[in-house]
Amino acid sequence: MSEGLPPDHAPAEDLRTTEVDLGGLVNVLATHLYSTPLVALRELVQNAHDSHTRRRLEDPAGGHRPLIRVRADAGRRTVGIEDTGAGLTEPEIHAYLATVGTGYTRMLRELTGNQELIGAFGLGFLSAFSVADEVTVTTTSHREPRRGHRYRSRGGEQYSVEPVPARPVPGTLVELALKAEHAHLADESTLREVLGRYCVLLPVPVYVGDDERPVNDVPVPWRQDGPAGGDGSGGGPAADGGSATGRSDGRTAGGDGYAARMRFATAFGRRFEPLTAFPVRPVDGDPAEGGTDAVGLLWVQDGGTYGSSDNRDLAVYLRGMLLTEDARDLLPGWAGFIGGVVESNRLTPTASREDLQRDDHYRALQRALTDAVVDGLYETARLRPAVWRRILARHGQDLLGAALCDERLFTLLADDVPVPTSQGDLTAGALRAAGGGAVHVALGSGGGFEEMLYRAMQVPIARGDRYAVLPFLRRYAGLRDCRLVELGSESGNRELFRDPERPLPADESGWLAAALTDPGEQLVPARFDPAGLPLVLVPDREAELKARIEDDQADARIPSAALRLARSFTARTDGEVKARLYLNLACPAVQDLLTAYRAGHTGSATAAGLLRSLKVIMAAASSGAAPGGASGDLTAALGGIGTAVSALTAAVPPGLPAVPDTLDGLAGEG
Repeated sequence: MSEGLPPDHAPAEDLRTTEVDLGGLVNVLATHLYSTPLVALRELVQNAHDSHTRRRLEDPAGGHRPLIRVRADAGRRTVGIEDTGAGLTEPEIHAYLATVGTGYTRMLRELTGNQELIGAFGLGFLSAFSVADEVTVTTTSHREPRRGHRYRSRGGEQYSVEPVPARPVPGTLVELALKAEHAHLADESTLREVLGRYCVLLPVPVYVGDDERPVNDVPVPWRQDGPAGGDGSGGGPAADGGSATGRSDGRTAGGDGYAARMRFATAFGRRFEPLTAFPVRPVDGDPAEGGTDAVGLLWVQDGGTYGSSDNRDLAVYLRGMLLTEDARDLLPGWAGFIGGVVESNRLTPTASREDLQRDDHYRALQRALTDAVVDGLYETARLRPAVWRRILARHGQDLLGAALCDERLFTLLADDVPVPTSQGDLTAGALRAAGGGAVHVALGSGGGFEEMLYRAMQVPIARGDRYAVLPFLRRYAGLRDCRLVELGSESGNRELFRDPERPLPADESGWLAAALTDPGEQLVPARFDPAGLPLVLVPDREAELKARIEDDQADARIPSAALRLARSFTARTDGEVKARLYLNLACPAVQDLLTAYRAGHTGSATAAGLLRSLKVIMAAASSGAAPGGASGDLTAALGGIGTAVSALTAAVPPGLPAVPDTLDGLAGEG
């Protein structure tokens, strides 16, 4: 508004009309809106489907036979999509086919409320120009069955319409004169493969060439018995047989329904054999509160581990037509072993119809799929124990992480899921039983004296360095109210290495430290089991971590945020103590050694050297494959070494050397 003028005398705005470069717009929409030229086939078949739905709505008593047939001619480099649907009048050709962004389908759906109509944006026909030099449409409307029209366009910017003889029956034929780079589409085997996935859920039969069987002649299990799908086997976690989400419909597993689900999953799964399959059912309510109309099928894949790759595999169909084959983000992040198919009428597509808007419908489906996976796993554990054991064996690592993400899964898996241990995969319950009521877990990757100690104790030790093992066992210990001994941590070491009944005098402690330890090692007098084991060397985990993250190459290996966090954690340690040598004062050999030292026995230094050699030999042995095999043999061997030390320090007859020369040489090797 100009200064000094009253409001009713303000100067008029200089409004202008936005100019549109039609040629550029058509090129962008036709060439760059879609990620793959195969989408053109989907869009044109979708238009044919909507034409049938329109005809049924406008002429319900007409009794027409719906049919879509796609033909290819490699010699002419053409593809044709023919339907027996509603067809188009000449005004409709100008108003809808040749007008970008105006769709009769969308208006008809808004008018009738029919959710079978797929089109939404009036852009699908443009996809034809992404694969074709020229597009020809020959059509006869069911409203004007004696008149035919032919639309022809090169590039989509300009077109012509001419009258032609009426088709034998109302409907439309779209012919694509393919660009040279898309000539491979003029192959009927390619069309069968592509349309077999795009159209598998369409209710209108889609044929290729002269085939007598449509490509979508596939029994869809959730349509066989109503919207709940298949046999409707509820299946659930609770003692009363309900579902984990409380949404079981109360029906029990039927014989043929499960077989139908497995047949569909086997036919549809692209990469892996399905181990089991379970339904996705609609949820009543508003989408903002988790309601969704989606139905479908999920299955557990016999695929690789989630730790190495994300194998989530979900296809989404909107009103019967494939929208996207990679909707993995709808599945929970922990479900890397799940594949599936879902269809919905309410999901909101993007303009390219290759992805979904992240709105309330999307989020409601995410929640419904999480519940479906949980309920399906409960159903499998309850009804199909042999399959459940296969799933646990195949996906134990994945399920450990999954249990931490969902309390319902933790309840299901707590006593079933295998945990990697020093004695192979064991359940947490088996670990607890073998550990005398406590669960033992190593924070590091094993090796060194810790591994020797585990084998000597004959107690299985969980591998805390493996994916999700440590947090899972921490939660398990809390749930079952049992002790968790974290070997390598300060609290875990206190569990294993008890304080001596009385502290060693400073001179004895200093002598032992000088005789037994290497630079970076700290001597810690203690008591621990088995009593025959004289010493154990335990690495300092914080010092190990500090060394790794301060390595010159750490910046290249570790993300900067994680590196800053780790460095702030390890700043409290100077890293000088790299390992602690726990000396077992309950061991008879160590007691004899101290007695000999206090008595000034000449063999005490040799015996201490032998213990130091034992430390080195054990470290060398544990760095590779453990020798001997049986843990009992190793315990006996360690006890025998202790006996030898006792013999060295025993009183000897006068006139004989205190220590045999051969053992003196062995002591010097340490």
